[in-house]
Amino acid sequence: MWANFHTHSDYCDGKGSLEDFLKSAENSKISGIGFSSHAPIRIPCRWCMKPTDLGRYLAEIEALKTTHPGIEIYKGLEVDFIPGIISPSHFSSMLDYTIGSIHFVSGYAGKHWEIDGTVATFREGLQNIFLQNIREAVTRYFELTREMILKDPPDVLGHLDKIKIQNIPDSFFEESESWYRDEIDKTLKTIKKSNIIVEVNTRGLYKKKSLTPYPSPWILERINDLQIPIMLNSDAHHPDDLIREFKSTAVLLRDIGFKKLSTFRNGIWNQVSFDEYGFDS
Repeated sequence: MWANFHTHSDYCDGKGSLEDFLKSAENSKISGIGFSSHAPIRIPCRWCMKPTDLGRYLAEIEALKTTHPGIEIYKGLEVDFIPGIISPSHFSSMLDYTIGSIHFVSGYAGKHWEIDGTVATFREGLQNIFLQNIREAVTRYFELTREMILKDPPDVLGHLDKIKIQNIPDSFFEESESWYRDEIDKTLKTIKKSNIIVEVNTRGLYKKKSLTPYPSPWILERINDLQIPIMLNSDAHHPDDLIREFKSTAVLLRDIGFKKLSTFRNGIWNQVSFDEYGFDS
């Protein structure tokens, strides 16, 4: 039996209602689910929740706890970190947990640069902001990640190395490059000093946007060595995505040496043993 705390319904860019996700969770015998729509943001954002929908979103989740007593249901948001504009603490008081993620890096022509959009958008920002210097762009991505952890830490760090999504089909950088590994090491050392849980996110796998989960296996090995807690999420944008690639990723995590995964149980974070079929009861 699994749980999943990174989901996106039709309150943002997902497909399906909260009720649809719950029905799928019950059919899959999922023990717990967290709703984590993209938080409202004060810049143009086609995939974020509308500010006027936030109250309705929170109220609907509370109502569903009553109508679906057989599954643990939690209120969350995936919150972007943009200095001076948005950060996890803006919403944390009204939620059970926050996922903090970096989707925007710097800006040009009056707009923020989205690093996980189309390749064309990525190339445009890379040229206009960083003059094609991918090292500077990726370094800034990880600098923002560390700034969020230090200044306004979320409960969960979302898709740590998602900027690698642009390496398929094009190859902008190699993960073996020393500068890239230095950025990862600095970021992991910052995480280690916090109480943040690192998400292992399977969406890149089942969407064929990555050959590995976020984070990559070599990063997961370092996370295991540092004894940083992890959790398994699918970043589901459709009810059918709730546990996609969980089995194969759980096998990978066990092979690396992980013994426990973090999950919400009875309103608190717990470390739970697991295998490829789910959590131990």
